[in-house]
Amino acid sequence: MSKNIQRYTVTAALPYANGPVHIGHLAGVYVPADIFVRYLRRKGKDVIFICGSDEHGVPITIRAQKEGISPQEAVDKYHFMIKEHFEKFGISFDNYSRTSAKIHHKTATDFFKRLNDQVMFIEETSEQYYDEHAQQFLADRYILGHCPHCENDNAYGDQCEKCGSSLSTEELIHPRSALSGQTPILKKTKHWYLPLDRYQNFLKKWILEEHKDDWKTNVYGQVKSWLDEGLKPRAVTRDLNWGIPVPLEGAEGKVLYVWFDAPIGYISSTIEWATHQGKDWQPYWKDRNTALIHFIGKDNIVFHCIIFPAMLKAHGGYILPENVPANEFLNLENEKISTSRNWAVWLHEFLEDFPEHQDALRYILTVNMPETKDNNFSWKDFQTRLNSELVAILGNFIYRGLILTKKYHQYRVPEPGALSKKDQKILSQIKGYPAHISRLIENYHFRDGLTVFMNLARLGNKYLTDETPWKIYTNHPKRVESILYVSLQIAGMLCQLAEPFLPDTAQKLFEMLHLPPYPWDKLQELEILSPGHILGQPILLFKKIEDPEIQKQFKKLEASKKNNPPTHKDKHVVNPNAGFDDFSKIELRSNTTS
Repeated sequence: MSKNIQRYTVTAALPYANGPVHIGHLAGVYVPADIFVRYLRRKGKDVIFICGSDEHGVPITIRAQKEGISPQEAVDKYHFMIKEHFEKFGISFDNYSRTSAKIHHKTATDFFKRLNDQVMFIEETSEQYYDEHAQQFLADRYILGHCPHCENDNAYGDQCEKCGSSLSTEELIHPRSALSGQTPILKKTKHWYLPLDRYQNFLKKWILEEHKDDWKTNVYGQVKSWLDEGLKPRAVTRDLNWGIPVPLEGAEGKVLYVWFDAPIGYISSTIEWATHQGKDWQPYWKDRNTALIHFIGKDNIVFHCIIFPAMLKAHGGYILPENVPANEFLNLENEKISTSRNWAVWLHEFLEDFPEHQDALRYILTVNMPETKDNNFSWKDFQTRLNSELVAILGNFIYRGLILTKKYHQYRVPEPGALSKKDQKILSQIKGYPAHISRLIENYHFRDGLTVFMNLARLGNKYLTDETPWKIYTNHPKRVESILYVSLQIAGMLCQLAEPFLPDTAQKLFEMLHLPPYPWDKLQELEILSPGHILGQPILLFKKIEDPEIQKQFKKLEASKKNNPPTHKDKHVVNPNAGFDDFSKIELRSNTTS
């Protein structure tokens, strides 16, 4: 964050409206983005948090076909489901829109027209597979055939889910249409392409030189490999009956390719927000003193670091991303999360099964956040960390401190007497926590930031245990007052620092301690809880989870595994030599969709 930043535009990857949200999405994109935004708000920054449902593309039509409903009915169903569950979980978007909205259709159409008017596209005619029976061109996922690498006869036109190989439609042996089962023919069709090769030098300078030291190594490394391989023109239109119609004569039956239309959804969602708020949206996308931050999963790196910046550059007038802190993948019980196999922990089911444990899930997903490499979620680890860390350390310390204050000082923060060297050291030490956590959050080290926060709780818990005020009160009541004062300063600082990581817990702490949220940058200067301040009634912040509740979750997963045995793809093999052509087959999607 080197430049004179006056405002922040923070985006989170648009989830496909073809199914509910699971923990892979949360850990990869939405929890880290929410931590970052909540922190910026506590710093008093001008920040907007933008997202929305991605409602176009082949995955939508496939989902609609499976459920026997129209694409519009499908996106309506899942858009409202996703939006509701984000709200219940506490992901604090300023605006959650959708790409089927009129404002988005207009914004994306206008964007395309401007690039076309400036002759930024090239037109090419090529042969693509066409189903004569269904009378439509076939997207990759609508073509099945024999995999050239294994014996699977139901490989898709972009990937074999049995052996995990990336494919092209031309590689399939005996291709057939997934719509009719008929053998497709090759038919000529015209499309518009964005010549990414024209932006090769610009992207090299912008990313490889200007962001070499401040972007995450996984992001920088992947982008460098694609740029080293050389960029190629990329189609921005496709033959499909669901999407934003291409606004040109001679383009009937064609829509904007989802990878082109979806990232523009960030802009249209911002315009929608600004309209509702009576504000000007343009500074958030066009002022050079605005930092644009994209939170995504690693499967979206190419779109947010190469294609979308090239689009913005071609259009002109837009800022480029300041950072794209992409995360890796989260596995479940050491296996790849798979929506098709129902191998996932779904957010809506978690909220039903554990209605009081939203912060516990945020905690475990942050502790295991796949910031630099794939990580794992296990139900046993969830139970252990909740019980032994949130309950036994953070919750226990806060509750003990308030109960002792209630017992010995009638809910009032005591005036400290003589402070020991240990007391003085702790009071000095806690003043450094806000700046320490700030550095970590601003560098996207959310796991480490949470660790520092919990270390403060550990410090307080150990201090109370070591000083044993309940044992010495009879003979040393003045010493107990000093102990309680020091403990309450730790509790007060925990209250002020909790919100980015544990927002529900922070709200309970504000109520229990009768505190408002103070300016983050002033915390090191303040006496958080002054002598005489009256505290509220102590409550337990967290409740233990017992074994039967965890066994219920294991049974769910066992049923999923029995009904949907894992394939080679689910072992999460990644080709380290994959280049742009391989990734160019992937449509813009949220982290860990499958």
